Amino acid sequence: MPDATDPAAAPAALQPDPSSQAADFYRPESYNAEESVGHMMRRITTMLAQSVANRMSEPSGPTFPQWAPLYKLHLGHATTVAELARECQLDTGAMTRLLDRLEAKDLCRRVRSLSDRRVVNIELTEEGREAARQVPHVLCGVQNEILAGFSREEWLQLKGYLRRLLDNAQALAARGEKNDSVSS
Repeated sequence: MPDATDPAAAPAALQPDPSSQAADFYRPESYNAEESVGHMMRRITTMLAQSVANRMSEPSGPTFPQWAPLYKLHLGHATTVAELARECQLDTGAMTRLLDRLEAKDLCRRVRSLSDRRVVNIELTEEGREAARQVPHVLCGVQNEILAGFSREEWLQLKGYLRRLLDNAQALAARGEKNDSVSS
C-alpha cells in the first residue's frame, strides 16, 4: 500500500507540475474564499457585467451576454455561427439561441451563402450596427469608473499582473487537457 504522505503516491492530476513554479499563498487550513483572487475576479466581472447591462438597458437593445457577439460581428471577427461561437467561447447551441434573441430584436439576420448553400452567414442589421458602435463607449466608461483612483502606472501594472494570471490559467488548462487526453 502506498504511503499517503509520499507525494509520488498521489494521482498524477494531483501532483505538482515540476515545470511550474506554483506559489504557496493559499493553505486549506486558513482558506477564506472571499479573499481568494478567483472570487474577487469573479465578483469584479459580475459587477462589471451588471454595470454594462444597466447602461445598455434599452428594451430593444442587446443584453450583456449579447453585446460580445454583436461587437465581434461588427469588427468582422466572425461571419458564421461556428466562428462566432469559437470567438465568444460558447458552444454552437448556446450561440444559436443567443442569435435567435438578437434576430428577434432585429439586430442581426442569417443569410444563406450564395457560394455554398450549407453555410449560413450572420449579418448585422442597421440597428445591430448602431448598437455595436455603442459597445466600446459603454465598456470604456464602465471600466474607467472601476479604475477610479488608479494611476496610469498602476493600471499598466495591473494589466501585466492580469496577463500573467491569464497565461498561468491557460497553461494550467492546457496541462489539464493534456492529462485528459492521456487518460482517455
